Amino acid sequence: MPDVFGFGIIGCGLVSDFHGRGIGDLENARVICATDMNAERAQAFVGKYGGEALATSEEVCSHADVHIVSVLTPNAHHAEHVIRAAEHGKHVIVEKPPEMTLEKTDRMTAACRAAGVRLAVSLQVRFRTAIRAMKAAVEAGRFGRLLAADAYMKWHRPTAYYLSDAWRSRRDEGAGVTIQHAFHYLDLLLHLAGPVSHVQAWMTNLIHPEVDLEDTCTAKLDFACGAQGFLRATTAMYPGTDIRIELNGENGTAVMVGERMVQWQFRDERPEDEGIREIGSEAAQTAATGAAAFGYAEHKLLIADMLGAIREGRDPYVTVESGRQTLATALATYESADAGVPVAVP
Repeated sequence: MPDVFGFGIIGCGLVSDFHGRGIGDLENARVICATDMNAERAQAFVGKYGGEALATSEEVCSHADVHIVSVLTPNAHHAEHVIRAAEHGKHVIVEKPPEMTLEKTDRMTAACRAAGVRLAVSLQVRFRTAIRAMKAAVEAGRFGRLLAADAYMKWHRPTAYYLSDAWRSRRDEGAGVTIQHAFHYLDLLLHLAGPVSHVQAWMTNLIHPEVDLEDTCTAKLDFACGAQGFLRATTAMYPGTDIRIELNGENGTAVMVGERMVQWQFRDERPEDEGIREIGSEAAQTAATGAAAFGYAEHKLLIADMLGAIREGRDPYVTVESGRQTLATALATYESADAGVPVAVP
């Protein structure tokens, strides 16, 4: 087991900075190399975070000093790089969504299992302190029977955002508010309330006619546990407001706005509740107003957890199996919106 884990980066677009900063903050991790289809972006990345720029993902995956490969490419191209990394015996962190089809997700999961390597999905918002408190309360039974789980994401992105990379305006490449932006918050609802059995969705493009995809999604969610929920996600609302996650049960309510716990009330008041109500800062940015308007602390926690998983021989906190269930729900949301009918989630 190495004292310092070497990282190879595949894809040096916008999100790579958050991974680079997270790696750089950890004493037992460092960037070894990076690659991107745009060589200048790879050079710029290693100029900030160290290592060397390489020409291909094969070179990254076969590098002797790389222990973990971070796959940060456009969404529809994750599987090829994850499978390549696994075949070279490397552990993998893959950006969300894990892929754009369940079949490709299953193939890369199988490849990592066969190689005996760990695979984590970058759903780092699960590490948010308020979410960890809500998850613990669910597991402790404090909510009683869950009744509702809702996510409201009213963000703003200018048209220039969708045109900044070719894939950002193509649904088949993994663009659109549902799969690209709201995936994190749909994932939080499943993380807290469990799987969704049925979804009915409506999608539209409110203010971005230059791109042929949805900038707004409204979805009604029926959870297997009996709770109901709504996902309201958009990038059309200027100037953008913080994400809001609401969880309601027969015995309590918790509401997170941004990273702040704004409501925390249960029938059985406990000594720790006063501190939980103070979680978060209003000054913290959570991506409402811009694609890079958020911090990297949660990426750092996800990366540190992956290092712990490798050392301890355990699964990472965010497994590909749990990310797959969120993907299945997101894909069912598109199917429902396209067909105009409720859809069962596989």
